[in-house]
Amino acid sequence: MTDLRRFRLMRMSPRDPEESGRAASTLELFFDLVFVIAVSAASVHLHHAISGGHAASGLVSYAMVFFAIWWAWMNFTWFGTSFSTDDWFYRVVTIVQMAGVLVLAAGVGPAFEHGDWTVIVIAYVVMRVAMVVQWLRAARIGGALRRVALTYAAGIAVVQVFWIAFLFLPSSAAIPVFVVLALAEMSVPIIAERGATTPWHPEHIAERYGCFTLIVLGESLLASADAVIGALEGSEALLSLIWLAVLALVSTAAVWWIYFWPPHDGSFTSLASSLRYGYGHYVIFAAAGAFSAGVGVEVDRISGESEIGAVPASFAVTIPIALVLLGIWLIVIRRHADRIVNTVVPVGALLVLLDPVLPVPIALTAVVLAAVVTVLVVREPRLR
Repeated sequence: MTDLRRFRLMRMSPRDPEESGRAASTLELFFDLVFVIAVSAASVHLHHAISGGHAASGLVSYAMVFFAIWWAWMNFTWFGTSFSTDDWFYRVVTIVQMAGVLVLAAGVGPAFEHGDWTVIVIAYVVMRVAMVVQWLRAARIGGALRRVALTYAAGIAVVQVFWIAFLFLPSSAAIPVFVVLALAEMSVPIIAERGATTPWHPEHIAERYGCFTLIVLGESLLASADAVIGALEGSEALLSLIWLAVLALVSTAAVWWIYFWPPHDGSFTSLASSLRYGYGHYVIFAAAGAFSAGVGVEVDRISGESEIGAVPASFAVTIPIALVLLGIWLIVIRRHADRIVNTVVPVGALLVLLDPVLPVPIALTAVVLAAVVTVLVVREPRLR
């Protein structure tokens, strides 16, 4: 303890999982803010890939890039809920991770356009090595949590060696090896927490995930704003662009309403349920980010800047929304809701998915989402 005081450090100890009034710290919110840049970069490049007629390759690159974004964010979030110690060393290591996010965002373009993952992998490894440092510090706690922390540190470090090796593989092996390494990353928490579990704080985790959801939803609002700005700058499709912006706003607001309708803190009753909630959010976050790309694709089509057809462009909007709805329903809503809500939400997701082949594309999506929200408002007393 004397050495810690000499270096102006605090003893890292487990946070109380029942701590009252626990809320996201300013450092955590600052950390989230940096991720806005990476999410935006991934969404913009997905938008351009789809508009340029390269949807398949664009979606694969987007899924890979978003994994790096999501996994780095999630690991910091779960560590922070268990062991955050707001001294200068903890802050510096976190800022190093933030620097990695910024570098990762710079590498999104080369990854999408040339299949060059060098910058992204280097940035990702920097973020993960920073987490190794945090876990090694947590290992000084002793007891059962020492084994958990050392397992995390060792597991993360080993996988990073293989990520570096990934850069030297032929391009034909990139996707299958990426899948294997992603699964290896996701297996580390499962292995580490088998005997003893880290003390996560349910309300804090729910708030953190809610904050990141707002970030990715904000990307779709930005795309809507761009549509209006483009319209005001003299586009011949003025009314269509404004109408698209209104529909995107309604859809985004509805998704926000649906996501925050059920209480999320009841989703952490066991390690299995926590993993299901945490890992399942990859689909929710990635789909929400892709929604903004879909809005951009629609803007390009309406403005005549893309040759993509009306139906494919509409699918670029409706598929992400449908995935978000299904993800929220499966992970959170289903266990809290009654039979009516558990029918309306998945059926609504199906109608949204089929919207592009129906007579009124996109506009129907907003109507369906508004109808789902109405049902949730009416049935909300049943939730409590």
